[in-house]
Amino acid sequence: METYRPRRSVLYIPASSDKALAKIAQLACDAIIIDLEDAVAPADKIAAREKLAGIFAGHSERRCEMIVRINAISGEWGADDLLAAASCEPDGILLPKVDTPRDLLEAGDVLDDNFTPDSVKLWAMIETPKALLNIGAIAELGRDPASRLNCFVAGTNDLVKETGILATPDRRYLVPWLMQMVLAARAGGIDMLDGVSNDFRDLDAFAHECAEAAAMGFDGKSLIHPAQIEAANRAFVPSTEAVAEARSVKEAFALAENAGKGVIALNGRMVERLHLAQAEKLLAKAAAIGS
Repeated sequence: METYRPRRSVLYIPASSDKALAKIAQLACDAIIIDLEDAVAPADKIAAREKLAGIFAGHSERRCEMIVRINAISGEWGADDLLAAASCEPDGILLPKVDTPRDLLEAGDVLDDNFTPDSVKLWAMIETPKALLNIGAIAELGRDPASRLNCFVAGTNDLVKETGILATPDRRYLVPWLMQMVLAARAGGIDMLDGVSNDFRDLDAFAHECAEAAAMGFDGKSLIHPAQIEAANRAFVPSTEAVAEARSVKEAFALAENAGKGVIALNGRMVERLHLAQAEKLLAKAAAIGS
């Protein structure tokens, strides 16, 4: 079983920004996405890609997960981005504009053909109408270790642009699609990260959005500014009460008289083994965050 890795706060850092890259070791986020796509101007794409090897060489001791977001493989830069990223052996490679399972399978074939270690996972941006229509089939790849699929990231800005919906502060028109993403991610056994909040100065509004995302079932949030890290980390931590409840469920099922039982009584209610699985996952998350 893989060790649980919290992804409460996942910060995009432009590969072209030396100033931002220099601060990586000081950041308290759970993961960093070195971005070759949206955050890098077309004229700087190749130069940014050529910096990847140096970026990873400078952080051989990784305090947090390090991911590379490449450009779309079907475009001018994506194929070379994928090979360059794979050679650095990051924790993951984030594919933008994923529309179908085939997009992930083809990227996985490239990694396999270049003998990229299995530890290099694939993350997928869910940011197009076509991705939402195919999201069940895409998520199903998460059940197949050979696909490398490990995480979904909501591309809310692109979804707003592609669909023409109104971007309201409460995200009322996005919520049905966000919940669809969470449902698919759970069916596929992969993590699900909420999209970015563009106004990094309004931290109260950001904290509220994080709390809503946690209540919706997201594992964490993608970020565009270091100022957002603290609020995201705080929002996606299991509460003290939830940890205590999970521990009581685990301890109850461990009692000799409950061995082999599918359902037990605990504190006046019926508890099933599915609750034990939930409890174990929550305790693993709390332990990973605490360490």
